Amino acid sequence: MSKIIATAAIRGAHAMVARAEEDLQKTIKAKGKDAQVAYPNTAYYLPIMLLFMGQKVQKLGDLEESLQEAKSLLGRIPDNELWLPYLGETLDSGVATLIAEEIIESLKYVNGNPVEGIWLGFTPDNILRQQGIKLVDGRMPGFVAIAGCTKKNSEAVDLIQGFQARNILVFMAGNTNGKAIAEQLAEEGVEMNWDTFTVPYGKEITAAIHALNFAARSAMTFGGVEPGDMKAAREILLYNKERVHAFVMALGADSKAKGLDDGQLITDEKYATAAGAINFGFPVIADVPIPEIHPTGICTYEHVISGIKIEEIISRAIELRGLTIKIEEIPIPVPYGAGFEGERVRKEDMHVQFGGKYTDAFELLRMKTLEEVEDGKIEVIGPEIDEMKQGEAYPLAITVEVAGREFQEDFESVLERRIHEFISCAHGIFHMGQRSIIWVRISKEAAEKGFKVKDFGEILVAKFHDEFSKIVDRVQVKIYTDKAKVAELVNTAKEVYNHRDDKVGAMTDEDVEEYYSCTLCQSYAPNHVCIVTPQRLGLCGAYTWLDCKASHQIDEHGPNEPVKKGDVIDANKGQWSNINAYIDVKSNGNLKKFNAYSIMEEPMTSCGCFECIAAVVPEANGIMIVDRDFTGMTPIGMTFSSLAGQVGGGQQIPGFTGIGKLYISSPKFISGEGGHKRIVWMTKQLKDEVAERMRPQLEVEGLSDLWDKIATEEDAEMPDQLVEYLTKVGHPALEMESLF
Repeated sequence: MSKIIATAAIRGAHAMVARAEEDLQKTIKAKGKDAQVAYPNTAYYLPIMLLFMGQKVQKLGDLEESLQEAKSLLGRIPDNELWLPYLGETLDSGVATLIAEEIIESLKYVNGNPVEGIWLGFTPDNILRQQGIKLVDGRMPGFVAIAGCTKKNSEAVDLIQGFQARNILVFMAGNTNGKAIAEQLAEEGVEMNWDTFTVPYGKEITAAIHALNFAARSAMTFGGVEPGDMKAAREILLYNKERVHAFVMALGADSKAKGLDDGQLITDEKYATAAGAINFGFPVIADVPIPEIHPTGICTYEHVISGIKIEEIISRAIELRGLTIKIEEIPIPVPYGAGFEGERVRKEDMHVQFGGKYTDAFELLRMKTLEEVEDGKIEVIGPEIDEMKQGEAYPLAITVEVAGREFQEDFESVLERRIHEFISCAHGIFHMGQRSIIWVRISKEAAEKGFKVKDFGEILVAKFHDEFSKIVDRVQVKIYTDKAKVAELVNTAKEVYNHRDDKVGAMTDEDVEEYYSCTLCQSYAPNHVCIVTPQRLGLCGAYTWLDCKASHQIDEHGPNEPVKKGDVIDANKGQWSNINAYIDVKSNGNLKKFNAYSIMEEPMTSCGCFECIAAVVPEANGIMIVDRDFTGMTPIGMTFSSLAGQVGGGQQIPGFTGIGKLYISSPKFISGEGGHKRIVWMTKQLKDEVAERMRPQLEVEGLSDLWDKIATEEDAEMPDQLVEYLTKVGHPALEMESLF
């Protein structure tokens, strides 16, 4: 190992621990040792302390113990450059740095609110889990933590857009000589948030801890890594090395312009933070010459490489981390990739828009015979972008016709739902909704680069062939912007939508002989298995039975396999012999059986990507449901984050289960315990969202008056308040057989 890096990292660790001690003592003096300390909306306390020490930090006095642990890990500051042939002492100093940075950053929440301007601060658990599905399904192959800035703003924009085009999540913290790359992006008007894969944590290098506590919680949430000792440290290394493909990028821009030697702007504190990241198996790449560490061992390949030209640094970083990246090659004039999927186009940046509340707009995909489809044909009927007036709204109909020897009518809606994702991945294009409620905007920048309505067709032809090549042989697209024609076609489209809903809604679990597995999340939660039925979709809400069927048709060796039900063991709770045998194998022997319709006995496991959590409220003899966007307290005294920490990681926890929103209105919803009559409390936002589907289902069950008897946070927050409310309205759960 380089003696320069060892010396700088150990020296930086000492400086960071000293700062943490100073900040802690000042805060204790001002607020007292019993003052509460916590990050917002997390069940993992201070994640670094929890993972490496098993310490559940809750008050300032607890941080004194954390600080002592950090001090014990510090290496000796050498009198001169220290030669270490191994990483041990430097890695320990790296862990000390992480503990110190967690102290420093958590104290910012005690003393005020560090979230201001462009800086986002700590990542709450609900966002961690929202991003989880992108990590596990490959849309997000990994993440980079960038410290510093580039020489020019244009280089910063090119660098970030390069990562976005490769779907790599970007975390930003720290600065170079007072300038941060996130500030450069802000100056250039680049949108930064989780939706665009660009997350500015904070201007100080200490904010880099949020990238590493994100990785720590990923291992505990999805991988079931148990916190608390050196075994945990080894497991976190192995888990992140193999499953969370991340790396650190240190930028020391323009050192010569500042009269400094190459790499001098890579400070001791940055070296120390990099040493902490290596404990996670995350290598470091720098654009300025700094001492390198080539031997492998902790990281997959080299630990540190440097002096990489900024225009080459992305490709070299991908090689260093061992990532396999496919850049989308689509013949359109703007960059394309999942990193642009959540991009917003503000009104002042908009060239033209379609749909929303302004005009008719819809998208429809239909199956045709091979003879009816001319592959690659794209037609635009109506005015093109250069014929439209800037700032105006126009009608839009996107009709896609596909043909394939293996294609089935049931796949139409599956592929149609992907139109949103495919179009959204174009830089400068905003797309929201599906069917006849879409809203699309094209930015001025995209229009200036030559983006046309026809390019929607280019995207769809390329993507449907790329992702559905096994079932799609031909694709043609017709796009209408003519007002009269769109008005004529929208009613026909709505008739098709209604027909599909009637067909899918009529399917029951008894109608089919096989269900589908989904092991997509095993890349992060190795023991978790979803069993998807017609009446119970995957807990992430993204995969229905038809989705899984289509997925298997596309790739028979993929994450979705058909599983014959076999003999019925318990029809009421939803248990079958072949399903049990399957999950025993696929969960690596951790699960022996599961009930599809029960929350109390062998419920389905959860990876962490669930849309909602259902949990028993003992005092009310019923079930509450909380969605991940709810940050308040539930009647069982736990927030969504706390519940998720207990339920995730592939565990089978009686009384708790992760679910998709659509399952709430299913006739099979916890039917093993009495079904919908057990629902006593839901968050108001969720209740409003599912009302359209729930009310008709309750009428079918003869429970039309139940909906108004289900409480929300506006009616009750505490168990006694909930029971009082349920008694007042006469909720049936109070009279049902005890759940216990």
